[in-house]
Amino acid sequence: MSSTDHKIPVSVLIPAKNEESNLPACLESVSRAAEVFVVDSQSSDRSCEISEQYGANVVQFHFNGRWPKKKNWSLDNLPFSHDWVLIVDCDERITPELWDEIAQVIEQNEKDGYYLNRRVFFLGKWIRHGGKYPDWNLRLFKHKLGRYENLSTEAVPNTGDNEVHEHVVLPSQAGYLKEDMLHIDFRDIYHWLARHNRYSNWEARVYYNLLSGQAEDGTIGANLFGDSVQRKRFLKKIWVRLPFKPLLRFILFYILQLGFLDGHAGYIYGRLLSQYEYQIGVKLYELQKFGGQLNQNTKEPTSEKTPQSVG
Repeated sequence: MSSTDHKIPVSVLIPAKNEESNLPACLESVSRAAEVFVVDSQSSDRSCEISEQYGANVVQFHFNGRWPKKKNWSLDNLPFSHDWVLIVDCDERITPELWDEIAQVIEQNEKDGYYLNRRVFFLGKWIRHGGKYPDWNLRLFKHKLGRYENLSTEAVPNTGDNEVHEHVVLPSQAGYLKEDMLHIDFRDIYHWLARHNRYSNWEARVYYNLLSGQAEDGTIGANLFGDSVQRKRFLKKIWVRLPFKPLLRFILFYILQLGFLDGHAGYIYGRLLSQYEYQIGVKLYELQKFGGQLNQNTKEPTSEKTPQSVG
């Protein structure tokens, strides 16, 4: 039996909603796992059918607008058969080389979790610069020990039912794997824009919470001398207070972090990140103006003119 035929004792968790374009390649890439769960949010496309064709266990998640979101709910409720869980988004791929490394560290059992590095592809090109690589995410861990942090974003509508930019909190120190996972979205720019419109609601709430001095209990925390994720969180505390963030985001990505080396795709990506930062800023202003809520005022604006009587 070859190494590619051997099932690795890990449970894969894939959150999904209307992902029929991405799921076949994703599920194919995790075929070496002994167990695969696709946690779906009432998809209207063929996501569930495709998942079942690949032998995955399909579970429906119904979000009630409150904590927990999909991944934490899954970690609390799914009947995992193995100690280790691997979190994989539908637009991500686990390479054979990464599977070999995962099998090795699970067998060695020296850590309780591992960070995976992602290669982000955009318009068919690996975005290697602009601060997009390395891109460390804690995705492999013992499911009884790890949970996603709570950044208190549930009150903002249209942020989705899934933890996207939240990070896993693990009580012990995690290791780092050498092989990369791939982030390849088979959908078009329309979906990229729609997704980041939703993400900007989430980011605006995170900015608002940071500026409001919300406590960091239950989060990974911000630490200049911590791991790469904690350092980013520390720098974000400074970033949220800077002016001209859309312009600064482009300069940082495209010039200072050498995004121009990624060609036309790098330029487009940098412009879109600048636009994304502007969306976050506008929605942050909206939150500040309406007391921590996006504008839910349903009253029609009143005219300053006094209505004239008729007759």
